[in-house]
Amino acid sequence: MNQVQLFITCLADTFFPGTGEAMVSILQRLGVEVNFPQAQTCCGQPAFNAGRWDEARQMARHMIEVFEAAPGAVVAPSGSCVHMIRRDYLHLFEEDPHWLPRAQALSARTFELSEYLVDVLNVTDVGASWQGLLTYHPSCHLSRGLGIRSQPLALLQNVRGATLVELPHAEECCGFGGVFSVEMPEISTEMLHRKIDNLQATQAPTLVVADTGCRLHISGGLHRQRKAQRVVHLAEVLNHFDERK
Repeated sequence: MNQVQLFITCLADTFFPGTGEAMVSILQRLGVEVNFPQAQTCCGQPAFNAGRWDEARQMARHMIEVFEAAPGAVVAPSGSCVHMIRRDYLHLFEEDPHWLPRAQALSARTFELSEYLVDVLNVTDVGASWQGLLTYHPSCHLSRGLGIRSQPLALLQNVRGATLVELPHAEECCGFGGVFSVEMPEISTEMLHRKIDNLQATQAPTLVVADTGCRLHISGGLHRQRKAQRVVHLAEVLNHFDERK
């Protein structure tokens, strides 16, 4: 039996715990044993992005120690947090002969959810169903940073009852960018407006994302503009079934 360690991430844990619950449900249905290391904390990405690398290293060392004690792949519902562990931890410790090998070991076993399902388990159909139009926003860290583009789409294309429509200019950032949205709020807001305009053009009532930061940002914009569309995480779509069957 495959065994994974769930890395839930700060934003998912705080704002959308249902995402983690959906992940556990999906993985268990596929015969995967899911564990949750209780001592996990923030991966350190906000500090890293703000240039506070000493604080980021402190959090990274803790995360490395926590997951070293837990066997199996580490799976998370966030491309940005996976990118932090897979790529940025290596920058943090590139001149540290003690911590770099440990960071590399964790990097090699850390996966985003769709990547783990498609590339590790070789699953593109989890038996989910969803009625109506769906469109997908590929987050920056997931698509450009990690090169994970086809996997979420492969899973969505096999959701029964759903019609997947293309989001215009999908590759454009939604404007969140972590500390970017705080430091450059005017630019961030304009980018968000462009993303919402493109969402409106699809006529899809539901936007699917694979990063909680994007979900928070776009959902907030839709709420402020009093738009009817909603934003959901990929895991929640994949964990949705037609209860009439």
